[in-house]
Amino acid sequence: MGLPGHRRTSSHKRRRASHFALKPLIFTVCSHCKQSVLPHKVCVNCGYYRGRQVLKLKSRLVGRARARAAAVEAKNQEDKDNKEQE
Repeated sequence: MGLPGHRRTSSHKRRRASHFALKPLIFTVCSHCKQSVLPHKVCVNCGYYRGRQVLKLKSRLVGRARARAAAVEAKNQEDKDNKEQE
């Protein structure tokens, strides 16, 4: 069974662990809708990759944008109902 031959010093551990740090994400801009996207990935907003459409999306809004749009739509509907009652 293998055992460590020498003690690993604290400086050696720190030098080895220096590569474990998280690196910031680098975003690019979608050529079609100008949203920020990860490089080499399809845009989740419009479905375009490298200038051509590769995904047909039912709705262009995803995630938080969809939730925000639904909230605005609900508020508009509520305001419209309140005006009709008056």
